[in-house]
Parts: sequence; structure tokens; C-alpha cells
Amino acid sequence: MADNILKLGIPAGSLQESTAALFKKAGYSITFSSRSYYPSIDDDEIECLLIRAQEMARYVEQGVLDAGITGRDWVVETEADVIEICELVFSKVSRRPVRWVLCVPNDSPIKSVQDLEGKRIATEAVGLTKGYLAKHGVNAKVEFSWGATEVKPPKLCDAIVEVTETGSSLRANDLRILDEVMQSTTRFIANQSAHCDPWKREKLDNIALMLQSCLAAEGKVGLMMNVEREHIDTILELLPALQKPTVSSLSDPKWADINTIVEERFVRTIVPQLKAAGARGIVEYPINKIIE
Repeated sequence: MADNILKLGIPAGSLQESTAALFKKAGYSITFSSRSYYPSIDDDEIECLLIRAQEMARYVEQGVLDAGITGRDWVVETEADVIEICELVFSKVSRRPVRWVLCVPNDSPIKSVQDLEGKRIATEAVGLTKGYLAKHGVNAKVEFSWGATEVKPPKLCDAIVEVTETGSSLRANDLRILDEVMQSTTRFIANQSAHCDPWKREKLDNIALMLQSCLAAEGKVGLMMNVEREHIDTILELLPALQKPTVSSLSDPKWADINTIVEERFVRTIVPQLKAAGARGIVEYPINKIIE
């Protein structure tokens, strides 16, 4: 067992598999057991604990965990005093931020947040909701919802504040959005003391670097090709490069090699243009990590 151990919280539930997949891309293999809350990881310096994202920031703040992965919304909700190492823009469905939204039934007479004065609101994010109402000068009763929040109005409450990525569940339950309360993305957070420890700080920074490099590479591919020097300027004008393309000499002085990184969605359009402009031996290759 390593002398130094980093206690790392992995979010249980909706973010569990996407978190493990991101760590896998970054070079860390996390294995879950159906009977254990202690996932194994192929790094002797890391000890993992599986815990709900809603509770993560509180346990990181208290030092039960050195660091963890959770949403910015739950850091705000619990008012946890933690260090944000980095933002990790990923979620269970998409790479877009999740949204906490104020919703009412489609046939509700409520048209704005001001119409909720004295009304009842159900939500899992009680703190977020109370802060939002206070900002708008509205007094309403906010109740904690233990789940299935979308089905509660109008019989159990007048409105809800619920998290959504696509809005499909809200539409399926005949709800309409009145306002956005907050947008949130996933964050890599750390305990204050752990962040001040030189060894743990370096370990945290290294993990963050690798995780962010994987996210930066998503949707991107490398392109390399051979180009006659007289066509280089034309080819370079066509390339939407991440940075300036690399131009290297070949054994034949009349030709050069061009290497660059592009959005994968552009490849189907740009490759025919490159060929028509004189590029030859065009090769597309995957990009796993991009480190700035």
C-alpha cells in the first residue's frame, strides 16, 4: 500500500458510468462491485468511495473525502466550503450543462414567478429554490421532494423546481417551464486541507489535467497529408486548425507533410476539398487527449 493516499469520491447514480468512462479515457480503470461502495482503481495512491452527488460536497468539506466529482448545483445547494479544481463538462446524457427550471402544469394560471406568492413548490434543491425566490422577492412554501417530482403538481404542489437536460420528462408530464433557476456542470472539487498538502495538490492537478485533456479531445480527429509545396498556401487556407498546422519536409523537396487537428464533423466536407486542392495520402486518425 502506498504511503500517501488520496480519498476520491465517485458519484453514484446517473453520473457513475460517465465518470468511470471519462477516467478510463484518462488512463484510470475503475471497477464497480454490486455489493461494495468502494470501487477499485488501478492506482495504489487513490482510494475510491461511491457516494451520491448530492452529498459529495459536504463530505469533501468535512475531510471524509479529499476530493470528489459532483455538480456545481450541489456545491451551491449545500453551501460547502470546497476548492474547485476544474470544470468537467459532461453529464449522463450530453455534454451540455444541466438546468434547474421552475415548472408548472400547462393549464396552470401561474404565468411568472411573482404568481407563486404564498404557493407551494416541491423540489430536491430546497436551498437553490429559496435563494431564487428571495432574489425575486417572492414568499412561497418550499418543500423537499423525495423523488418523482414531475408528477406532484397540481395535486401536491403548485410548482416544482427540477433538473433537466433535454426537457423530455417535463413535456411527458405536461409541464411548462416558467424560468431557469440555475445552470450547472460537473466539477472536480477538493477539501481545503487536501488542497494545501503538496503531495495531494500535485496528485489532484495531475488527475485534472488528464481528465480535461480527454474532454478537450472529444469530437476531434487528426488529419495528415502530403502536399506539393506550390499548393501549401491553398491547403492551409482550407484547414480549420486547433492551432497552426505543422508543416514538415519530406525526402522529396517538392513535397511537404501537413499535420493538424480538426473537428470530426468537418472531415466529410473538408477532405474532398483538400483532395481537389492537391493533397494526397490523406489520413484521418483518432485523438484521445489534447493537452494545451
